[in-house]
Amino acid sequence: MTNSFRTLDDVDVKGKRVLVRVDLNVPMDSGKVTDATRLERIAPTITGISDKGGKVILLAHFGRPKGRDEKNSLKPVAAALANVLNKQIAFADDCIGEPAQKAVAAMKDGDILCLENTRFHAGEEKNDPAFVAELAKLGDIWVNDAFSAAHRAHATTEGLGHKLPAYAGRTMQAELDALGKALDAPKRPVIAVVGGAKVSTKIDLLENLVSKVQALVIGGGMANTFLHAQGIGVGKSLCEKDLAPTALRILEKAEAAGCAIILPVDATVAFKFEANTPSQAYGLDAIPEDGMILDVGPQSIERIHAAIDDAATLVWNGPVGAFEIAPFDRGTVVAAKHAAKRTKEGKLISVAGGGDTVAALNHAGVADDFTYISTAGGAFLEWMEGKPLPGVEVLKK
Repeated sequence: MTNSFRTLDDVDVKGKRVLVRVDLNVPMDSGKVTDATRLERIAPTITGISDKGGKVILLAHFGRPKGRDEKNSLKPVAAALANVLNKQIAFADDCIGEPAQKAVAAMKDGDILCLENTRFHAGEEKNDPAFVAELAKLGDIWVNDAFSAAHRAHATTEGLGHKLPAYAGRTMQAELDALGKALDAPKRPVIAVVGGAKVSTKIDLLENLVSKVQALVIGGGMANTFLHAQGIGVGKSLCEKDLAPTALRILEKAEAAGCAIILPVDATVAFKFEANTPSQAYGLDAIPEDGMILDVGPQSIERIHAAIDDAATLVWNGPVGAFEIAPFDRGTVVAAKHAAKRTKEGKLISVAGGGDTVAALNHAGVADDFTYISTAGGAFLEWMEGKPLPGVEVLKK
């Protein structure tokens, strides 16, 4: 499959000033990075450009500062990134103006420089042309390696692509390749597993998926809304009762598109939402009025396994139960392990993404066994909803 977007294979970076948009939004505790996954992901792009004699100038935001705010400085993140790369990284205490220009002018081929938080300037989120022009002065080409911010049309995620020759970095390229294989040109049949608490946050997603996949497993609190819409009592479970008409519309749309909707046929129910509280499986016709559905039941897990066995491609977003609390993590863990096993046997292409999903797959111990796991939250969801992503559109050939 030839790429429809420009990548680093299409450009000679030697001697060039390369503005690289990366995702440095990593979790911090008392000034220390607590999870370096995102830093490890961008390493191949940075070292690849540096090793070929390009001058790597890193652009990123951090947090949601209102103006300049030292608590949101990228300086400690740049230091952590230097450890991951085992290379020196210079730091400029602004991303435009004299501090940035001086730091860039001092660079030699292969050097790496991190500029200060782009969101210290209001022009970043406004995609302000004057701010874009100031940034563009610092570079010869622009590389976007932040898929997780690609759903935003900000100065460093989209604006620069109109001012400088634009290319996808290696993380972006891997993400777009994996996602293309999952939904744009997939091996069929395709199954999607969508979980999470609320239907309201995933209406667009469900409506897009029913026209693209052959089977859709709905789990988590969302499933309760669908069950309620069909007249099934869900006790005191999380349920958006006002969205019953929406749920019925999605079911009708699925039927018209020939997409099988797989809802729970039984449920793990407890009377308190706390760890290791007594729980048991009930059929859907017998959910106690004061009970809460907190996970799928054993028969539902069998149905999910059967759907995974029938599929060539799996797209997963969201847990199928309240996985943060044992024993209500069982459905998610068992199903994830089954998908991982099929993937390792070469029988399944499995792509997963979204914050809760990554946490759930790490909890199940299978994150490394899926074909691809996207660390992006909002961008992954918008891509699954079928929406064009500004930071990707601007990279197209």
